[in-house]
Parts: sequence; C-alpha cells; structure tokens
Amino acid sequence: MRTDTTFKRAFNDMIDLLRTLDPGAELPSENALRAQLGVSRTTVRKVLAGMSARGVIVSEAHRRIIREHPQQTERYPKEQTLAISEQVETSFMEWMLRDNACPGTEINEAELARKFGVATTIVREFLNRFQKYGLIEKRQNAGWVFKGFTANFALELFEIREMFEMRSTRLFATLPDGSPIWKQVRAMRAAHLELLADIDVRFQDFSELDSRFHRLIAAVAPNRFIESFQDVIAIVFHYHYQWNKRDERTRNEVAIREHLALIDALESRNIASIDRACRSHLTSARETLLRSIA
Repeated sequence: MRTDTTFKRAFNDMIDLLRTLDPGAELPSENALRAQLGVSRTTVRKVLAGMSARGVIVSEAHRRIIREHPQQTERYPKEQTLAISEQVETSFMEWMLRDNACPGTEINEAELARKFGVATTIVREFLNRFQKYGLIEKRQNAGWVFKGFTANFALELFEIREMFEMRSTRLFATLPDGSPIWKQVRAMRAAHLELLADIDVRFQDFSELDSRFHRLIAAVAPNRFIESFQDVIAIVFHYHYQWNKRDERTRNEVAIREHLALIDALESRNIASIDRACRSHLTSARETLLRSIA
C-alpha cells in the first residue's frame, strides 16, 4: 500500500462523517474517531490537521468544533485510496467489462500486468485468490480462463446473501441511539438522495453506492466469515449491473428507491418492516442479476 493511501481513505471517510453532523457541533474524541475511521490515532491527527488547514474545523478551549461542512470536491480520487490489491481487482473487473469478456475468454497474467502497470506476481496472487469464487479457472499448462456467470452461480450466491443480510438487517433494531452506525446510515441516505436527484446523468455511479450500502449492512454484525463473503458480493454486485446495459438507468433508479425504503425500515427499528423491505430488495436484486446473465 502506498504510504499515503490510508490517510487519503481516512480523509474521505472523515468528510462523510462530518457531513452527518451540524456546523457548530463538537467533534468526537480522537479515540472515538480512531475507532470510527478504523485507523491509528496518528492518522486521525493528520486528518484533523488537514481539515483545520481547510477551515472545516476550528479549535476552541480544547474542543474541536465543526465550522462548516467540507465539500465533496475536496475528496481524494478513489484510485488514490486503494491498496494495490484493490487496484488490481478494480482494473481486472473493468478490463472484463471493457473487453466484453465471455465464458472461455483466456486470461494472460503477463498481459494483464502490463495493462495494469503492476508486477506479474501481483496479478498472479489476485487470480489465485479470485478463483475461489468460481468465476475463473486455472488450467494446467494453459493459463487462466474466465468461466463466466451462470444462473446456478447466481442462485447459490443468493442463498448465502439472503441468510447474511436478513440476519444483519434485523440487528439494526437492537442498536442503541448513540451507535455510530446511525450516522453512517444518515450519510448513506443523503448519498442516495443526491444520486437520485441527478439520476439521468449519474446512474452509472450506482454500482459503487450499492457496494458501500451492503457493506454498511454487514458491518453491523462483525464476523470474519461474513466479511470474507462480502468480497465476492462486492465483486459480483458491484459490476453485474454493468454487464447488461439494457434498462440500466431504470433498474438503478428502482434499486436506489428500494435502498431508501430499507433505510426507512432500519431507522424504524421495526422487525416486520425491516424484513419486508429487505426481502423485497433481495427479490428484486435476484431477478435483476438473473436477467443480466440471460
């Protein structure tokens, strides 16, 4: 990971956090911010210094006060916040989309390394990890081949996704008022409304928002096995909308509205409402995935 990647990612996360608070509000302690941002206290202090230099926060009698909301334009570009492994994953998926990879497409490690600007060993490590999802296959003495998505693959994936997400969404009903998750939920609502208001020109941005939303749901129930499964969820559902361009804008708008309905249900903390909204969205997403494969 580049030396400043962690800082830039934390800086962007701080922007999201500050936009959930009102100007004039006091910032949480450095220790609380460290836990929320998932970084060291040293990185937190570096982020706070950056916000102070921009006039976003000010110090008053040993307190840090939000002077104004930071602008989204101050965010670091996404590519600067990614670890090398994440960069390769993103580049690989975009390569498959751009080249319209279909079942049987051969994958050449050296060629991909040149395209992505990384060492061949890094591409090989990624492919070795990626093959566990069943989407690519290593053939003896013949390199790699893309197997593609099938209906059976999608249905098996959904069986696991339903179990995990129904469990995680129900846990929102038990969260205390002071849980930092609620601030993230409010920020997520704002991001959805912002995209919905500009859906005609930004509908292709939905896949990334979709990934962030479902990772937030999983975060309420920390579990190393669920977190591992989220890797394949992020890969498949971050990109499956883009494989089939038919009705892309319309179905992305539908999904945004389903997310907003689920956010309403989560904030209601009513188990029955949460179950209905979650099942409705999962059913719709399942049908969309199957249509995109077809």
